[in-house]
This record gives sequence, C-alpha cells and structure tokens, in this order.
Amino acid sequence: MKKMSRAALVGAAAVSSVVLVSAPAFAHVSVQPEGAAAKGGYAVVDFKVPNERDDAATTKLEVNFPTEHPLASVMPEPIPGWKAEVTKTKLDKPLEMHGEKITEAVSKVTWTATGSGDSKGVQPGFFQKFPLSIGALPTDVDQLVFKAIQTYDNKEVVRWIEPQEKGQEEPENPAPTLELTAAADDEHGASGASADDADGADKKEAAAASSTSSDSSDSDTTARVLGIVGIVVGGAGVAFGVLAGRRRTNS
Repeated sequence: MKKMSRAALVGAAAVSSVVLVSAPAFAHVSVQPEGAAAKGGYAVVDFKVPNERDDAATTKLEVNFPTEHPLASVMPEPIPGWKAEVTKTKLDKPLEMHGEKITEAVSKVTWTATGSGDSKGVQPGFFQKFPLSIGALPTDVDQLVFKAIQTYDNKEVVRWIEPQEKGQEEPENPAPTLELTAAADDEHGASGASADDADGADKKEAAAASSTSSDSSDSDTTARVLGIVGIVVGGAGVAFGVLAGRRRTNS
C-alpha cells in the first residue's frame, strides 16, 4: 500500500508539474484573423485576452502597432463595457493609399473597462476578444508582431512584448504575432491563367460552331439536290403515265 501511495503521489506531482509548465504556453494574449490576413489587403483580427489570475480582473489592454510597418486604417469594434481609444502618430515617410497620401498611422489601441452595467473587465476564468479591422497589410513581410500590455485591477501589469525567434522555445511573455497569407495578386495570376484557358475554350467552341455550320450547309445542299432529283423523277413518272394512257386509247 505504501508503494502504491508513493507511486500515486509521484504521478500526481508529475501531472501538476505538466499543468504548471504548460499553462503559460496557452494562457497569453494572442491575435488571430477572422478568415485570411492577405498581404496588401484588409482583415478583421481578434486580440484574445485570457485572465491568468484567480483574484483579479483584467481592466485594461494596450496594443502597440509595429512602427516599421505602419497601418493607416485601424477601426475597433464596439464592445459593451469597454472604451476603445485609437492613438495615431505622424509618419516620417507618408504612405499612399487609394491614390491619397497618408501622413499618420495608428500606433496604439487601448481598451479600458468602463465598469458600467455588469461589466467589470475580464473576470477570473474568462477571456475576452478585442476585434479590429486593419489594413492595408504590408506586402514585404510574412508576419506582424504587436506588443500588448495587460493590466489588472490590482495594479499588476503583464507585458506581452517578447518576439518569437525561429528555432527557439516560446518566450515567457510572447508578443501577439499575426501570420500573413499570400497576396491577393497571386489569385489574380491564377485568374489570368484561367482566362487563357477560357480563351482557348472559346476558340474550340468557335471551331466546333464553324464545323457544325459547315456540316449544316452541306446537309442543306444535299437535301436540295435530292429534292430536285425527286421532282425530276416525279415529273418523269407523270409523263410516263400519260403516254401509257394514250397508247391504250389508240389501241
């Protein structure tokens, strides 16, 4: 019994250590697109904020945007019980969007719990999504790294600002990273290939139509010839009948 108890204790300790070690791997601020986040396009992304504390609520989230890849258009979706504030900064080099020059871009979005109604922030055991419409996404990178700062109502601040290095283990406080998909221009290229195929198909259809028209013309000519032959044969038959009748009468 003692051996079994010791084994059980060891197993329980092992399971607890696994839970404690793996907890930070999924309980952090992250960002995911709703659909695809294509290079050069626009996307709706959700910043997912879990509450990691048992005795405090998350009442503030600050998301800082990468300055090396500025985004001119950033619009938060209204969330009941939260106030969103968009901060813009002047660009060293203006951007061009839809034929217009953009001299400033969004550098930060801050959500603060208002405490109105039943909402008092993200409570223990819950998470909250903070949606944003962003664009135009850069075309020369494969991902965007944001730096997020999570604040609890007990004044504790957690900084999710460490970038993930390739080939390295995930840092303790990883920064939310948005993976970008292939640009929509690739799809246009595919459409171009389809257009060539369609053009070839049109040519084949035209050739088939021409062949059908030619066959139809030949059929019409044959029918006319047969009709004329029928008329001639019919006329000859009538003439033969008339002559045969006269011969009978004369005899």
